[in-house]
Order: sequence, then C-alpha cells, then structure tokens
Amino acid sequence: MAVHVLAVLAYKEGDRVTSTLLAGSINTNPVMVRRLLLDLQRAKLVETCKGAGSGSRLSRSPGRINLAEVFRAVEDSESFATPNRKPNAACPVGNCIRETLNRIFLSAQNALERDLEKTTLATLLDMVKTSGACGQKKVS
Repeated sequence: MAVHVLAVLAYKEGDRVTSTLLAGSINTNPVMVRRLLLDLQRAKLVETCKGAGSGSRLSRSPGRINLAEVFRAVEDSESFATPNRKPNAACPVGNCIRETLNRIFLSAQNALERDLEKTTLATLLDMVKTSGACGQKKVS
C-alpha cells in the first residue's frame, strides 16, 4: 500500500492529494491511508498539510526515493523471524538452529534491502505508465 500511495503522489507531480483520493485508488478506507501517511511522514517521504489546501505530496523527487526507504518506513518487524518458542538445547539441531537461521535470515534481509535500493519511485512510476492499459486511465 505504501508504494501505491507514493506512486499516486509521484503521478500527481507535486499537487497535494487527499487521503480520500488515495483510498479510492487503493480501494481502502481513508483512515487506513492516513495511518500509513503518518509512517511515511515520520520517514520524511511525504509532507502532509491539514486545512485549506490539505493533502499530501512527496517530500522530494521520486528519483530520490528508493523502495528500500519505503520498506523500512512501513515494516515494523523483520521479514524473516524464528519462532518465539525456544528449541530443546539438548538436541544437536535445537542447540544451534536459531543462531544458524538468524545468520541466514540477516543475509536474506540485507539482500532484499540492497535489491530494493536499486529501484526508485520514479523508475517504478515509469514502469507503471508504460505497462499498457495503465496509460489509458487517469488518476482523478
């Protein structure tokens, strides 16, 4: 949802966009969008104003926002996690499985974020615009 919101804001090229319009694009409730916008605002990805001229817009150009920043702004837990329940320490596998998995998961998390860093919001929006039918509809 965060990438969708930011893509609409990028599409609107600096115009302020209301949570109602964003919710309509995502097909969700404006309250959900406002909660998401708070996370994006804390990450300094969007600026939001209330009152006259209300709405949100990107805080910087879409070419200077990468998907890893978006991911970090909205993901509050690790993508990969070991179970809360501790395994049997007397078992040769249980004794070291958590430590081993944590190293593997950390490596995978780092690879995910490195890959997301390679794609900017501008690149994503260009892909959306050139993907055929998307170019025929206009965001109102």
